[in-house]
Amino acid sequence: MMKLAAIGLGQLCMHELDCYDEMDDVEIVAGADIAESGRETFESRFDAPVYEDYEEMLAEHADELDAVNIVTPHTLHYEQAMACLERDLHVFLEKPLVTSVDDASDLVQTARSRELTLVVGYQRHYHPVYQQIKDIVESGRLGEIHAANCYMGQDWIRKFTNAWRTNPALSGGGQLYDSGSHLLDTLLWTTGSTPVSVAALMDNRDHDVDVNSALALTLERDGRPITASLVVTGDGVQDPDTYEGLVIWGTDGRLTYNETGLTITERGGDPTKIPVDDSVDFKELLRRKLSDFVEAVRGDHPPTVPGSFGLTVVALTEAAYEATETQSVVQVDGYETIEESAVGSQD
Repeated sequence: MMKLAAIGLGQLCMHELDCYDEMDDVEIVAGADIAESGRETFESRFDAPVYEDYEEMLAEHADELDAVNIVTPHTLHYEQAMACLERDLHVFLEKPLVTSVDDASDLVQTARSRELTLVVGYQRHYHPVYQQIKDIVESGRLGEIHAANCYMGQDWIRKFTNAWRTNPALSGGGQLYDSGSHLLDTLLWTTGSTPVSVAALMDNRDHDVDVNSALALTLERDGRPITASLVVTGDGVQDPDTYEGLVIWGTDGRLTYNETGLTITERGGDPTKIPVDDSVDFKELLRRKLSDFVEAVRGDHPPTVPGSFGLTVVALTEAAYEATETQSVVQVDGYETIEESAVGSQD
């Protein structure tokens, strides 16, 4: 039985705790949140002790815990996750991992040295359509991947104008660090690439954080460059759904995925529509990624999205902000590939 605590008891965490609560091998032990409303909801729903201060919760319960689920403002992730790792607790963190390359590297190295599982919540790794795109790329059907383009639009800034997400002290940045982080993850993961350099333009649109971002990227796959571009806008017209698309070019074909579906166009041929399973809803994606975390903690397999992948996305994101500020092409560094083994078992 894996014994779990939660830090940050907002709406998303409550959805996640509902998923954990449905698992026979997970027990929700305690929760913490600075907001009274979150504490009241948690206490009434899960009949477990709840705290305003997460440090107090850890002091009271760390000895009986196995893992902690963290869903809090981005800039708080490092301190909270490190406090858990230092108590030898496995950690699930919602994206982004953190908002500093050094902090991300520190978390990953600490988890590795203590043989703990550290997972970041990029749920598209569990979505059948994106898994299918990844499989097509890896199959070689498109040939050598050499270019990619992706975009995302979401009615974001109006929804969060007065929320922590648009307060840089808590969010670390705007739409690029929020929903845009999912798009960066998707681009790197589906193409099987690592970031090399980035040039970027951002527009705050009279807000305190970035709303629009345009990135020109050099990625690397199997020692060969991929030329890529990415556009994110937080001033879109749809919410909560996103309007997005992905195009991947290879020497033998082009893959296109957008609201009309998934197609492959082989060199010299016509587009062929590929059947996809897009019926998976938000709750099912939560269940899949949290089940993966529990299985990794249990030692069944390595985590699907380890902290090391989150580190790479943070390194790229921070380089994009630096490129915007300096109006230059910035090399993406400060990350390394670390294969974290999922260690730990519960009776």
